[in-house]
Amino acid sequence: QVQLVESGGGLVQAGGSLRLSCAASGRTFSNYGMGWFRQVPGNEREYVAGISWNGGRTYYADSVKGRFTISRDNAKNTVYLQMNSLKPEDTAVYYCAADRYGRGYYARSTQYDYWGQGTQVTVSS
Repeated sequence: QVQLVESGGGLVQAGGSLRLSCAASGRTFSNYGMGWFRQVPGNEREYVAGISWNGGRTYYADSVKGRFTISRDNAKNTVYLQMNSLKPEDTAVYYCAADRYGRGYYARSTQYDYWGQGTQVTVSS
């Protein structure tokens, strides 16, 4: 089992920045690929970014490329999502997820094994 807890969400004006954190506990965090997803009511969960088990590879949805940066600190069992130049359309609940194959590039939510509870990000115009 891996427990994931997100933090760092909040209300920000368009053009602003937020950094989300996802703290992991349980099994060896460094074995897992990590992904960030987001969801708005009525929509499916959308892949935002992912990172491989050692941080060597990162992946981004086109909608956030150049604005968001995913990183991880395996010594702290934490993955981060730095979000810059935020837009109102980035408003969503953001979730982190762990995949046991260490990849982090899976865009389908069903390919992740563990999920956090989510953190709300609201971007005002």
